[in-house]
Amino acid sequence: MSQKEQRLRAAQAAATAAGLDALLIPPSADLQYLTGYDAHALERLTLLVLPADGEPTLIVPRLERPAAEAADPHGVRIVDHVDGSDPYELVSAAIGKADAVGLGNRMWAEQVLALRAALPSAEQRLAGAVLAALRVRKSPGEVEALRRAGQAIDAVHTQMGQWLRAGRTENEVAADIAAAIRAAGHATVEFTIVAAGPNGASPHHGTSDRVIAAGEPVVVDIGGRMPDGYCSDSTRTYCIGEPPAEFAEYYQVLFEAQRAAVAAVRPGVTAESVDAVARDIIAAAGYGAAFLHRTGHGIGLDGHEEPYIVAGNDTPLEEGMAFSIEPGIYLSGHHGARIEDIVVCTSSGVDRLNTIPTELVIL
Repeated sequence: MSQKEQRLRAAQAAATAAGLDALLIPPSADLQYLTGYDAHALERLTLLVLPADGEPTLIVPRLERPAAEAADPHGVRIVDHVDGSDPYELVSAAIGKADAVGLGNRMWAEQVLALRAALPSAEQRLAGAVLAALRVRKSPGEVEALRRAGQAIDAVHTQMGQWLRAGRTENEVAADIAAAIRAAGHATVEFTIVAAGPNGASPHHGTSDRVIAAGEPVVVDIGGRMPDGYCSDSTRTYCIGEPPAEFAEYYQVLFEAQRAAVAAVRPGVTAESVDAVARDIIAAAGYGAAFLHRTGHGIGLDGHEEPYIVAGNDTPLEEGMAFSIEPGIYLSGHHGARIEDIVVCTSSGVDRLNTIPTELVIL
């Protein structure tokens, strides 16, 4: 049995255990995980109909059928529809009678409503929890895919001194980084955050035409998607010349918090306890209010997925779970800093997939 067929069988068993008659999965990482098909999200319906008991059916627009077939979704029947026809009749035919169906969490609202009309007797629930339980523990092959992604993005960070200097704009630096992300082996560039000076105090700043000045800290958070679909994501903070004294002080706090949180990862500890390790160190130094976000997020075929390393998540970590450890300190109007590594929980502790140093880099 192929890996794809094993995943489909596991998803069917999970659907049965959840009391669902079928899972309905649109273009998404879930669809790619189950079938290998990285489909475009279009106004034309693409949908995997996965009955809890029965033959899986992939419904696609006719013009997308060659791409679906090229993905070679073992054990899945492909059915196409032409423009002007009602594809939701194909969904109903593929499911039969259903009392409850699980819908992909990121399905478009117009599709949700159309499925409600096509399956009026079926309760609609979210499929995300069912599939997240399968995807959250990475196989050895997936871990190696994430390791390759980590090595590729590390290679970009090691070249930062070529591009990041006073007198250049954030956008100019980001353009060089994007080219390097592709050159390092990524298929696509997912994001390039280059946040200098006061822009570094906004965790999701992005880039701008602001000119980088001497003496400024710069947060660089970058990531892409490899040809196999697995994602990279890594943040390092740089300084153009000697850093301001206050910044150097809290960067050291951040460095210790990030390192301690990585070391705290092991099977059986909860996600929220890892968050607390980083948060407590930062709070004890007086910067608790400046740590604005969770400590981490899962990563795989999605850039953000389970498990989330955040207060309130009492999920015990398990071998194979992959996620970021990325505490930050952000002083509005001044500057900010973040350090991010992707790690994997192992049978004995933690495996850090980004291996370049986390100390402040002065350029």
